[in-house]
Amino acid sequence: MKTSIKQLKSYLLLWGTQSLSTLGSSMTAYALGLWLYKSTGSALKTALLTVCSYAPYVAMSIFAGALSDKWNKKQTMLVCDLFAAFTTIAAFLLVKSDSLAPWHLYVLNALNGLMNTVQQPASEVAATQLIPKEYYQKTGALRSLSQSMNTILTPVLATMLFAFGGISAVMTVDLITFSSAFMVLLLFIRIPEPKHTKKADVSVISSAKEGLSWLKANPLILKLIFFLSGINLIASAYNAALSPMILSKPSGGEGVLGTVNFCVGAATFLGTFIASSTRPPKNRIKAICLSLFVSMSTENFMLAFSDSPVVWCAAAVLGWLFIPYMGANLDVVFRSTIPPNMQGRVYSCRNTLQFFTIPVGYLSGGILIDKVFEPFMSKQAADTLLTSLFGSGKGSGAAMLFAILGVSGVAVCVIFSLLLSKEKE
Repeated sequence: MKTSIKQLKSYLLLWGTQSLSTLGSSMTAYALGLWLYKSTGSALKTALLTVCSYAPYVAMSIFAGALSDKWNKKQTMLVCDLFAAFTTIAAFLLVKSDSLAPWHLYVLNALNGLMNTVQQPASEVAATQLIPKEYYQKTGALRSLSQSMNTILTPVLATMLFAFGGISAVMTVDLITFSSAFMVLLLFIRIPEPKHTKKADVSVISSAKEGLSWLKANPLILKLIFFLSGINLIASAYNAALSPMILSKPSGGEGVLGTVNFCVGAATFLGTFIASSTRPPKNRIKAICLSLFVSMSTENFMLAFSDSPVVWCAAAVLGWLFIPYMGANLDVVFRSTIPPNMQGRVYSCRNTLQFFTIPVGYLSGGILIDKVFEPFMSKQAADTLLTSLFGSGKGSGAAMLFAILGVSGVAVCVIFSLLLSKEKE
């Protein structure tokens, strides 16, 4: 145990402080999302927050990874973190002057997304450089642990701080956590650069093509990426529908939404221990497919066909319990297969191909709820089959969307499980 801690000292310090900073940022995003939905009552306008974050991210990622491979990883992370802090300060000043409007949030989220295109691949490569290969699965579980703790604590702490001092109090905590992470990275963590990093005279386009060429030559990784892009499409539509449904249903509300999110975090927290304590599976690809199948075949249907907060919480547990196990195995597959000196380029191509469906899913989910399913369900008589399945009133359209997402998720898992089974791990 002492040997493990010593070998992972730098990574654990980076992981702990960055996780704390991420918690602060998540609380700000949560509070601003609630503010926007309560101000507009529109699932689409709220979903546009995430669309604006991801659109520049996926559009520019394929080129940003080439830059990340060329640039110093630590300096890149520091600059990007500092830029993110400035966007929070800008939002803070707008709140204080009572001038905050939805379009401000869209612009700030877009700028943050643009910086993330460079920061994310730099962070991935930095983690690879700090982690001995034999600890890949355990550190993958640690990342899931921080994500689960963020999910558990974000709604609780954000709601408490919001009640105590409004959005400005949440943003103040965000800036404090950023400052601690920034100073630790600046002063106490040395990140070695990968060997044989591309020279600066190679063009960004050429480097990006190399990343795409590597993926084309490795069909297992490429098929995994397309599989996850399909899952991301469904998951982002799920995220776009969850808050509008729970906030709109008579049995829901802000407290119930916070409880469901808490259950998501608790499930992933427990799943982290499953991922870190179990032996490595004989076939990691099968483990990934099975974990996602369990998630897709349970949660969406339970959300669709029930008005009970207890069932919603149970759905959250079943939907998220095995996601850390999936993520840990996926992390091992990527890190052990992609050469370190290529990871910036390949991860960036991965980001574009795997995550472009996230803004599409959020936008589609918001449009389908506001423009299609909610109006459609509002016209249904009280004694019809659809109202008996999905309820009536606002929120029933979102419930109907969950049923469609459940069917789609199962189909994607089955199809790609068959395709991936033909590839050698």
